[in-house]
Amino acid sequence: MVESCRKGTYAATVARLGSGWVVMGTSQVIKGYCLLLPDPVVPHLNALPSAQRVQFLQEMAKIGDALLNATHAVRINYAMFGNLEPALHAHIFPRYSDEPEALRTQQPWAYDWSQAPQFDSNVHGDLLEAIRHELFSSTASAPF
Repeated sequence: MVESCRKGTYAATVARLGSGWVVMGTSQVIKGYCLLLPDPVVPHLNALPSAQRVQFLQEMAKIGDALLNATHAVRINYAMFGNLEPALHAHIFPRYSDEPEALRTQQPWAYDWSQAPQFDSNVHGDLLEAIRHELFSSTASAPF
């Protein structure tokens, strides 16, 4: 995925930040679900030198701020596992007050991912642009 982002061919790319790439999730199980993919790719958070580790975590939170503003979510869930895909990546999920009651307080993997809408630029493009705008609205940086 990172290689596709570098080439500019990954349709769900939101932005390039200092620590890596912000992309919308292939499965939009929760509207606005994003990931932060480090560049260069490393196996896990502890493989990053201290300064890069801090930058990755700060930018993960910055994505959460952008999602709160772009989606009007009530909170953000963050997750890093790396058990299935042994490369560092952070999952960033906006959570909404109108989620089904049985799922509202569950972790995002409680949803049926096989039924999730797949990322589609025609459907999710406006939200992608809103997230990008929010990421850079308080800085002088260009998206990428």
